[in-house]
Amino acid sequence: MAATPQNTERSTVAGGAKRSRSMPSRVVPPIELPASVDELARAAAAQLGWSGVVLPETTILGRKVCVVAKLRTDVHAERIAMGAGPVADRATVDTWTWPELAGTAPAPAAEIVGVLAVARHWRTAMASAVPFARYGEAAMVLPSPTVLTEDYVGNCLPRARAYGLAVVTADPNAVVDLDLEGRTERVVLAEDPVSRLVNELVYDHLLRTAEAPASH
Repeated sequence: MAATPQNTERSTVAGGAKRSRSMPSRVVPPIELPASVDELARAAAAQLGWSGVVLPETTILGRKVCVVAKLRTDVHAERIAMGAGPVADRATVDTWTWPELAGTAPAPAAEIVGVLAVARHWRTAMASAVPFARYGEAAMVLPSPTVLTEDYVGNCLPRARAYGLAVVTADPNAVVDLDLEGRTERVVLAEDPVSRLVNELVYDHLLRTAEAPASH
């Protein structure tokens, strides 16, 4: 039986759609980090002029970051004498800011110089860095091809400036450069339960890092 014009049209459209679906699409390979996270964090800290121990990447407040910190050796010695090591229990640390207990709480034993978020995409790095920018220096470390996009210029840079984040780039040879300076005049929050918990976690991380030197 001969096909009707209507059937012929459907056949043509269907065949065209099938052919269009079968055509391969251009696949853009993801941008990769040119070196390990810890290597790039150390290079970025030096580029930013942050002096201290660049701790291995860890998860704090649900974010993967590299913290640059120093051990306050006098406070550490006092805490050892008191038997007050690092405390990772959030409920306990929360009580240290209560007015009736503030006088008995152990002093912060870590000096946090800055926090680095190393990632392939700026959105990931920003989500990790922003919570720490409320309390001090914070920076993103990104592969250099990432910063050559319209998305970075139009969306990342305005947000980074607003949050006071610095941006360090790493080229394919892992050579780092400063793309955006952090804003030093931003409002930094005073000590609160969150900052005390972060300090305790960093204190513990410092003690677990064999290369932790005395602060100067």
